[in-house]
Amino acid sequence: MFAVPPRPSLPPAQCAAGPMSLRFEDVSQDGRLMLRGIPHGLGEVLWREVLARHAIYRGLLAEGIVPILSRLVIGSLESPLPISKPLEASAAYQLAHTVDATGEVDRLVLNLWLDVYGECGLTYGAPPPRAGERLEVGRVFAEHVFTRLFADPGDRKIRRFEGHGLPPVPEARYEWRAADALLDLPPDGEWLDATAVSDPAPIVFGLGQTDSNQHVNSLVYPELFERAGLRRFAALGRSTVVLPRFVEMAFRKPSFAGETVSVASRAFRLGDRLGLAAVVSHEGEPRPRVIARMLYEP
Repeated sequence: MFAVPPRPSLPPAQCAAGPMSLRFEDVSQDGRLMLRGIPHGLGEVLWREVLARHAIYRGLLAEGIVPILSRLVIGSLESPLPISKPLEASAAYQLAHTVDATGEVDRLVLNLWLDVYGECGLTYGAPPPRAGERLEVGRVFAEHVFTRLFADPGDRKIRRFEGHGLPPVPEARYEWRAADALLDLPPDGEWLDATAVSDPAPIVFGLGQTDSNQHVNSLVYPELFERAGLRRFAALGRSTVVLPRFVEMAFRKPSFAGETVSVASRAFRLGDRLGLAAVVSHEGEPRPRVIARMLYEP
């Protein structure tokens, strides 16, 4: 439940590896890699070096067809890390399809995986016991659905590729997962809230949270959920000296500059760790726009 989906065995043409940048603000005071410091490796290693030259980008984009992020899973693993040592990343992609209840093709998807490695150490102070050892410090899984981004709603779904050297329906089959399952209590967990609680701080989006897809960027949401969780833990009298180590988010509908949304969350305890099941919603809409589960460690 708190693991990044494993990467399948994929041909070398669908894989890439290379250095990945590490910013000062990506490492916590105790040397742990922040969740926000991991996903950009997909852009540095996979998108720029492999997918930017692929028909996924060059051919489909000309038709207005783009892969839109629908699920993002980020895990921060071993530590500590010094900020002075570069990271190494290994990434891969797979085209796949999902089916509906009748067995018919329902979606075409692009799945990405990222594994990040670094050298054990600290920025300041005496070297830790495992100094110099190569550690796997982070993992990412990113699920995308192909869509005609700017078409009328009824014309957006893509069930077949036409041309560009792509198979009409990718051979790999991918099991679609219900977003609402992220709101379930983990096994052996204990709810700290009887029901979901509305966060007192409204979220107002401006242009600084958007990207070239003309809506709020997906990586805005992890910090949004992190801060909502800290406010919830403080209200419950729990420690806020905790760090998010895992997040899974399912995206149902984008948000836009100028909009105000709200967060509702339900805190839980899992051993000595705290967690949050949360949604981002817009007033008047029947379903949340984003659903998330986040796990924090002391």
